[in-house]
Amino acid sequence: MYHLFFKLFFQRMDPEKAHHLAFRWIRLAARVPVLRTFVAAVLAPRHKALRVEALGRRMHGPFGLAAGFDKNAVAIDGMTMLGFDHVEIGTVTAQAQPGNPKKRLFRLVPDRALINRMGFNNEGSAAVAARLAARKPVFATTVGVNIGKTKIVPEDAATADYVTSTERLAAHADYLVVNVSSPNTPGLRNLQATDHLRPLLTEVRAAADRTVTDRRVPLLVKIAPDLADADIDAVADLAVELGLDGIIATNTTIARDGLGLNSDPALTAETGGLSGAPVKQRSLEVLRRLYARVGDRITLVGVGGIETAEDAWQRILAGATLVQGYSAFIYEGPFWCRAVHRGLADRLRDSPYATLADAVGAEHKKVTA
Repeated sequence: MYHLFFKLFFQRMDPEKAHHLAFRWIRLAARVPVLRTFVAAVLAPRHKALRVEALGRRMHGPFGLAAGFDKNAVAIDGMTMLGFDHVEIGTVTAQAQPGNPKKRLFRLVPDRALINRMGFNNEGSAAVAARLAARKPVFATTVGVNIGKTKIVPEDAATADYVTSTERLAAHADYLVVNVSSPNTPGLRNLQATDHLRPLLTEVRAAADRTVTDRRVPLLVKIAPDLADADIDAVADLAVELGLDGIIATNTTIARDGLGLNSDPALTAETGGLSGAPVKQRSLEVLRRLYARVGDRITLVGVGGIETAEDAWQRILAGATLVQGYSAFIYEGPFWCRAVHRGLADRLRDSPYATLADAVGAEHKKVTA
């Protein structure tokens, strides 16, 4: 039914306008007590077998909403109502910014993909921190906060910019993510080089520790699928060296190799980050390489091209404790989380693993056994 609705309605709308409209409906539904309870009962049934412990949190399952959908922390309850086990908000920058000029979001429907060059449009870390501080949760969930560099801030001042956001947001985050991998902020991906990344992560870690003294806020870094294998290894080694809590693999790609032949060439030529099905294979390759390097020493989060329960299951076997999605939600609609959870529960039941934790990285353990 949703697929027909998408084809007849959303597909005819500008993608960004469609996003805001759907987002508004989700937020409104979450504000009506009886309605949100009913929606959650239908779309977010819990499977005990899928419960996970990660980043110091107990979660109903491993499947979360990737950053980029709820940039300003306005729909955490709404997205939890739809079945996401954790919600990562952002990317949030120290200063409010409008993002890049429109049109900046494009659907490649035949490829089940999106291209975006949003440019971290958000209200800024002070406003988002105030909203999180005032929030009265309706549904219990894990909230990650993804932070990035303000566009006008020069590269040599990036660390201070991230620290400002950390000081404002760390107290409200169940985990914190340093995003150095979006292709839509000039110079941002340069920060993935370890000589830049080491001082950045060190200062953000210190800022989180001095801001929040009653608990440790887990810190992760989100990397691009376009990194060379040697650079992936270097980031993995740095994460272990610094005692990082996790790595999110991966962000969007600037490559267009995974696209089929059916999408409009004018769309495929648009600049920006490509997400969805075409990034699936590379994202999985990066995840496998990371797990081979770090094993169980840090938490890995798999994201990029996850459409089905099988996709999520393959990420878990490859080493992901948590998985995230975004682009497929546009194409699959509100029953997506329900289908992924049910499929994961079925796969776990039919597998040789007693728990989901036992399945994490299992494909590597078979090879080395």
